[in-house]
Amino acid sequence: MRGPYFPAARGSSLRRGVELPQRRGGEPGLRPIAASLKLPRQHAELIDESHERCVALGVSRIERPDFSTLGRSDLIVVRERNQRLHLHAAPVMEMLHEQIANTESMVVLTDATGTVIHSIGDDDFLGRAAKVALAPGANWSEAAKGTNAVGTALIDEVPTLVHADEHYLHANHFLTCSAAPILDPRGNILGVLDVSGDHRGYHQHTMALVKMSARMIENHWLTDDQRNLMRLHFHSRVDFIGTLMEGILAVSPDGKLVGANRGALDQLGLSGAALRMHSLSSLLGTSVSALVDRFRSPLATPAPLRTASGREFFVHARFNWPVWTNLAEAIAAVPGPAQAVVAPPATSSTRASAGLAPLCSGDAQWASVVDKIRRVLDKDIAILILGDTGTGKELLAHAIHQDSARRAQAFVALNCAAIADDLIEAELFGCEDGAFTGARRKGQVGKLVQASGGTLFLDEIGDLPLALQARLLRVLQERQVTPLGSAKSIAVNLSIVCASRCNLRQMIDAQQFREDLYYRLNGLAVRLPALRERSDLAALVRRILDQLGADQRPPGRWQLCPEVMALFQACAWPGNVRQLFNLLRTAAVMCAGDGLITRAHLSDDFLAEAGAALGLAGAGAGNQASPPIPAKIAPATRSLQEMELDAIQQALAQAGGNISEAAKRLGISRNTIYRKLRWNAAPA
Repeated sequence: MRGPYFPAARGSSLRRGVELPQRRGGEPGLRPIAASLKLPRQHAELIDESHERCVALGVSRIERPDFSTLGRSDLIVVRERNQRLHLHAAPVMEMLHEQIANTESMVVLTDATGTVIHSIGDDDFLGRAAKVALAPGANWSEAAKGTNAVGTALIDEVPTLVHADEHYLHANHFLTCSAAPILDPRGNILGVLDVSGDHRGYHQHTMALVKMSARMIENHWLTDDQRNLMRLHFHSRVDFIGTLMEGILAVSPDGKLVGANRGALDQLGLSGAALRMHSLSSLLGTSVSALVDRFRSPLATPAPLRTASGREFFVHARFNWPVWTNLAEAIAAVPGPAQAVVAPPATSSTRASAGLAPLCSGDAQWASVVDKIRRVLDKDIAILILGDTGTGKELLAHAIHQDSARRAQAFVALNCAAIADDLIEAELFGCEDGAFTGARRKGQVGKLVQASGGTLFLDEIGDLPLALQARLLRVLQERQVTPLGSAKSIAVNLSIVCASRCNLRQMIDAQQFREDLYYRLNGLAVRLPALRERSDLAALVRRILDQLGADQRPPGRWQLCPEVMALFQACAWPGNVRQLFNLLRTAAVMCAGDGLITRAHLSDDFLAEAGAALGLAGAGAGNQASPPIPAKIAPATRSLQEMELDAIQQALAQAGGNISEAAKRLGISRNTIYRKLRWNAAPA
């Protein structure tokens, strides 16, 4: 984003290519050069805004500026901090200098604060440059040196030319400077590459050389930064692959887009943040396994792929990791709280291990849920999953997607309770550039559009604000979504799976959830049993331990001692399967190579909780007496609302009354806790 825009000061430097009158005190107005150099009109606007910032900062144009540089020790620190940037940039700077030799110019590299860390140039010009501190250790931010190519490029984050009297300081009027920011794969500024020379030797090709050199440094950085990931090299013209014009995307083994060069962002028309909201499948309609299969041969030719908008690119994939024979081993399915993420598409190998069948481990209630869902798969029936937090609602939603006809497309998940109310609208529906304060540059692709062709999973749908419920209902009815700030609707084709731990009928009665939306989402409602209600605890423990062992190198194998299994059977498990998984993962680490998980490997709070359930005094970590091994204790018959309130109160007690900490432990939002406590405190 551009830097702050200050109100026009009296006597500001440029006014859209119009020559200015005398300044106060007899100082002449600056002669605009946009027309003489055939520069675009926005160039004059950029310089004008920079001059206004300098006026607001109180920078003097005529007083002798501070040309001092950092001390030796401070410069060493700065160079060490930017050593990697220097290593990537130095050879490129040498090549660039060869192109501009004998032009009374120099090549300058600065860090992200505008401090020069390296420079090379013609000997004759270096003497003049030293007088204005174009030397290592000098700072060329706007606050220090007024309008200049380096400082202005840092603020506006675009390649910048500042020529002659466009410089704010009179002392720099003999210079012409062409600078381009250097960005990392996530779009953060690493530094600036600049060519400065005598203004009489200005050449319009200098800026092109600087921009190409900056891109070369960025590409080297990306290749080094993501050397263990898959890199997609692409362009709309196949002969441009391998040139500085190509786009490069970094893809993690699970299909997430984790980095890109500037060429990729320019061709796709996306900001770095918007790109990272996509997966490989939602952006290019393919999967990691498909690219691995195609490009495992070094003789493979670029493949034509299309984006969701219909644009075609030729893509060549390069990767350094071993080619997997089973992709499922590289993508571990670990149950956890639903986040706003885009999952990779299913493959033949992942479907076998991530579909509905593996979810059945002997419990009759789960088997009934799976059977019902199989009957409505691919019938365009919305599925509503109900159940306590941690029971596996997102895991079931993933399995539904993997077994559906949409498995080759994106699975997009959004936790409605985990995003602030003022941001969730943009997350869900998307927004255009500048639609609201704080909106991402170049806009944002909404989850509804990302999920088009695949499955959209809305977790904690009960926390969706009422105003957005009406918009969501309209989208589901019309199959079209209109991003914020846009007048254009986008057609979407998606399958909806929702989940909630709330009693939506009670929320309808309290006018906190729309009844029409409830019946639109409730094509089939299934309720997942709490862990304490399941009959397959032992089988579930064995499956989790096997999964944890398979993730180890070398693979591990653990068993529970009878005492620990008795504690497990007695526990109420307020956190359900998520709590069980985290407890077993910690215990497996604690027991290391022993192979047998005992009481000593369990956390103190669990021992106290399980001991209380057994009615043992002092059953926590401080009491080493082993409890008797009871038969499985059947849970008391209580309403779901009562058990829900007990879990919240227990979490609050363990967190010392800290609402935020309790919400983290339960995997719900603070608003949900407040609402539940209010409802249960209200008089009947």
